[in-house]
Amino acid sequence: MSFAIILGIFMCTTSAWGQWRTNQKTHQLSLLPESSTLRLCRDFTNQTRFKEILAPIMVPRIVDTPQHRQVGDYLQSFLHNLGFATEWDAFTDTTPFGTRNFRNLIATFDEAAPRRLVLACHYDSKIIPGQVMIAATDSAVPCAMMLDIAQTLAPYMYKRVAQQVGLQLIFFDGEEAFRDWTATDSLYGSRHLAQKWEQKWFPSSSSLNNFELSKEIDRIDVLMLLDLLGAANPSIGNTIGMGATELFSQLADVELNLRATGCLNAIRRNVFNKQLSYNQVEDDHIPFLKRGKINVINFYVNISSGVPILHLITVPFPSVWHRSSDNANALHYPTIDHMTAVIRVFVAKYLGIAPA
Repeated sequence: MSFAIILGIFMCTTSAWGQWRTNQKTHQLSLLPESSTLRLCRDFTNQTRFKEILAPIMVPRIVDTPQHRQVGDYLQSFLHNLGFATEWDAFTDTTPFGTRNFRNLIATFDEAAPRRLVLACHYDSKIIPGQVMIAATDSAVPCAMMLDIAQTLAPYMYKRVAQQVGLQLIFFDGEEAFRDWTATDSLYGSRHLAQKWEQKWFPSSSSLNNFELSKEIDRIDVLMLLDLLGAANPSIGNTIGMGATELFSQLADVELNLRATGCLNAIRRNVFNKQLSYNQVEDDHIPFLKRGKINVINFYVNISSGVPILHLITVPFPSVWHRSSDNANALHYPTIDHMTAVIRVFVAKYLGIAPA
């Protein structure tokens, strides 16, 4: 094959890839009727249900232990029963304590959809020698928030406006360091999955006259990562370089609009603020932010645009961070209800879900 043909194919691929990313980054949220918004915010909020969802996760979840596997199986069963296609990304890796078995859980509603809105968190817990670590905010509550949102929205997914966008939930394993946080002792699950998806290809067009291939990682419209949530008085801001500033602003607008409707009145302070920060927190989004790129210097093409990220983490961290006191006593349910409602409405608007 000649250089000219190769270059022609490459340029078509990069052009399509660039358009793909443009479509993702400029995705318009649906305008919902006030009746649907109130139902999503007010009627779908049920603290008793949330506590029932959360309870099986509120145990120590140290990687490759029986309780850890039990929690993973609970997450998988819960989502399978809602109609999500579930799969395990299982692998082994070397840790300071020897080889360990890891399992990322991936749950997808509508696998055929070419694009995905991804909600993610980690489900393992920190090792604190000699102490029992429940890790309620880090990240049992984020896991439960994702399950709650999936349960309330799944019945309406078939009628969503954005049929080209599926909903995907990822529960990363091995986010916590076994000993001290380093490039190799942390983010085990997200590092593995980001690398795997960057090397996996799928046909982004089935047209006989317009056959295109894209990387699996590039199916992600935006990755919304939840972490350190559940305590009172959270403050979540946006960070420079995440590639989703407009979407974060829309998320903050959702909170303001919901408060204006009167369905958010449990806490006084807004959680989400639009002010940009330069203080990036290392978390499971980093491997995805660094990947999903095209960098080909030889052909004088240098397109660099990682997976867009919405990092929903409170800064400063909760006072119970990495302490045994990160348990049920650290949780503030009015705040949890507030955040879950905002995220639920944002997801519904992104997908075009309007419950009657």
